[in-house]
Amino acid sequence: MIEIKEVTTKRDLRAFIEFPLSLYAGDPLYVPQLTRDMMAHFSEKNPFIKHAAVKFFLAAKGGRIAGRIASVIDPQHIKTHNEKAGFFGFFECMDDRVVAGALLDRVQAELAKQGMEVMRGPMNFSTNEECGFLTEGFDKPPMLMTPYNKPYYNDLMAALGLVKSKDLLAFLYNFKDSLPEKVLRVAALAERKGITVRPISKKDFTDDMMVFKDIYNSAWSENWGFIPIPDDELIYSAGRLKPLVAPELTLIAEKDGIPIGFLGLIPDFNFVLKHMWGKLNPLTIAKALYYSRKISSLRLLLYGIKPEYRNRGVDALLFKEGFKGILKGNYKKIEFSWVLENNILVIRIAEMFGAPEYKRFRIYEKTII
Repeated sequence: MIEIKEVTTKRDLRAFIEFPLSLYAGDPLYVPQLTRDMMAHFSEKNPFIKHAAVKFFLAAKGGRIAGRIASVIDPQHIKTHNEKAGFFGFFECMDDRVVAGALLDRVQAELAKQGMEVMRGPMNFSTNEECGFLTEGFDKPPMLMTPYNKPYYNDLMAALGLVKSKDLLAFLYNFKDSLPEKVLRVAALAERKGITVRPISKKDFTDDMMVFKDIYNSAWSENWGFIPIPDDELIYSAGRLKPLVAPELTLIAEKDGIPIGFLGLIPDFNFVLKHMWGKLNPLTIAKALYYSRKISSLRLLLYGIKPEYRNRGVDALLFKEGFKGILKGNYKKIEFSWVLENNILVIRIAEMFGAPEYKRFRIYEKTII
């Protein structure tokens, strides 16, 4: 018998958060987030929880937890895309089609009650956060805020009637002594047009993140799945990111003092979290201090150029200035992710760097009858 139980207590929520620790026990690539942080992220301390209808569910089989899932209805998505689509997220499950089917059926029922016509996912919680199941690149560790999952999840989705909605790509660039000549040549063109680049200010961090929000909402507005970032969600996310951000790697491009582009290269703190295994105590804090000095990878997490300034070398100039910050650290590679499979502009940037695709993530969907 499979029992699906809604999470209603802190004890249930902790069980929801910690279930993957047993599911992935022994997997050298899995990286859990800190349980303390997730307890806050899944509460009303996260403004998204206030804006959207979110429910969490646990599946039990034989009296033991066998899976988890969340249902999400985001009014902002419905308004932006004029689409009655709801989402499932935070899916984790043992290799059992019956358990997986029971979890998805519960979310589908929740969405149908609210008049949704499409179930799509995984979204954790939206396209502004982690989304998709890893389909290619299972032999590489996940970078900060990117999915990692059991390979059989994709088989379960297919067996349960879900189909591909969209693929997201990740590209990997291994640093050399200098940037490709083409990047430097294009960056010089932007400089001659009076475009400048400055690092963000930790002192004025929230103000500069508001600049990012303005650029992001303009640059991404036509993209599949785009959801504009409300101010309170931006402030919340900025608070979570601030300890991770290096100003010399987080840059704003300007023309005549007006912000037109943003680049945020974030050190891959998954390298640290892997050694903490969800716990925060004196021992894991000591490990964090030690391993944080050994981070060698970056993720291109924040990026956008206003449409009217594209194809003017702004991207190349941002990377040229960011490269100066990269040389100050111990960084060896950068992941460009995630990139929509049809986002030709960003794919061409990866090609300009000679960065091959090395991972692929898939978002699934199903029509609700």
